[in-house]
Amino acid sequence: MTLTEDRSATEARHAMIVSQLRTSGVNEHWVLNAMAGIAREDFVPATMRDAAYIDRAIPLGNGRFLAAPLVHGKMLAEAAPTKEDKVLLVGEVNGYLAALLRPLVGSLEVVDPAEVAGLAGEGGYSLVVIDGAVEELPAAVVAQVAEGGRVVTGIIVRGVARLATGLKTAGAVSLLPLIEMGIPALPEFAAPKPWSF
Repeated sequence: MTLTEDRSATEARHAMIVSQLRTSGVNEHWVLNAMAGIAREDFVPATMRDAAYIDRAIPLGNGRFLAAPLVHGKMLAEAAPTKEDKVLLVGEVNGYLAALLRPLVGSLEVVDPAEVAGLAGEGGYSLVVIDGAVEELPAAVVAQVAEGGRVVTGIIVRGVARLATGLKTAGAVSLLPLIEMGIPALPEFAAPKPWSF
């Protein structure tokens, strides 16, 4: 990377903080610091590096997307991770959200969405973050959340993606949709289609 490219990326990252995050209510200093310190351009295909800071999802290939900066900013703010948290991230092992979370939490395990069905036992995670929108929360994910643990995800309700949070109580997680956002859907978590003629 040349000095000019590095300066351009730094300026784009600053503009993301000022014009996308702050103007949309993401003002937690620790969220802004985390996102200012991670180069989004390192997590997109080379052909998309110039678009790394745009305010929409970026296709990564194979049906995967890097969510818009505001989505990750809001997810982090809602998750409010701490060094006491044992976290499960459903997403890319070497992805942007994993890079944001790692320094903020006590421990982080990452599972690819395609491998969720293979999760066994109870993980005892105090926080589960799903990097994408689901139509329904899989039982395998619910089993990984400790009683009283938190879940932050996107949820698709009547075709519209919304940021959602939930707590595990009495063995179940009820998600509360918060705000409408352009969160990329995870096809692995689509609800079964009803049978019809």
